Amino acid sequence: MHLNFTTVEILWTLTFAALLVLLVVLLGRDRVRRFPWFTTSIVLVALRMLASRLLFGKMAPITSSKIFLTLADLGMVVSFLVIVEMARRAFARASRNAWIVGTLVLLAIGGTVVALWGPWPAWKTIEAGSTLGKLRVMQLVAQKGELLNDLLYIELGLLLVFLGRRFQAGWRSHAQQIVAGLGIAAIGQLAVRVVWQKIANMPPPRSQEEYSRIMGLQDKLFNANSIVFLAVVVAWIICLWIDEPGTKTAEPQPAEIAGSAGSGAASGN
Repeated sequence: MHLNFTTVEILWTLTFAALLVLLVVLLGRDRVRRFPWFTTSIVLVALRMLASRLLFGKMAPITSSKIFLTLADLGMVVSFLVIVEMARRAFARASRNAWIVGTLVLLAIGGTVVALWGPWPAWKTIEAGSTLGKLRVMQLVAQKGELLNDLLYIELGLLLVFLGRRFQAGWRSHAQQIVAGLGIAAIGQLAVRVVWQKIANMPPPRSQEEYSRIMGLQDKLFNANSIVFLAVVVAWIICLWIDEPGTKTAEPQPAEIAGSAGSGAASGN
């Protein structure tokens, strides 16, 4: 029996399996208590992958759009909460004023880029009260929200590079390692956006061969982005399995030491 798997199927299987292993590490190594929103985001990513595999093309278009867009909007909100969670962990020693200034600067830069990046839909299509209009609003929120989150991930990573030492935020802590992975994954996402936007602005293909070449390039871009994300997940598994530097292992307490000494003396007698 011959088993033929496409590159997309292989990457999907490896990524989904890696996400499950990451969840096992988060639960088994007691990282969920420290990073609840990050754990929630991993669950949502795995759920969206599973839903796309099981439901895509097997339901009515409107119904599937409602499901996928709801998951996308929920994932966008959770991703933003992950940014807040990681920033609090990485810059726990920052003052309140530094927090306020840093938050406003990051949001201002990210919001400006989002406002200027790409075309916005016509207002008439957004304000329409029909089901299709609501779906367009959900799609817009998901797309622009994910773009803003990607920008904030990168900005937070850069902030750690330039100001992390000032606030004693070491790169070997779990929070910084997670932020590094999020930033790398975000760079991959933005690279795909930039390249695909340039392709979309090109003149339409004039032949079937040219169209096939463009679609093949799209597949390569998405596969490359999937490989980057898979590498990030594997790195998270390794980093989160290992304890942070300086973490003290459980040491016997004075009472336990005295009890052990007493037991040894009694056995000696």
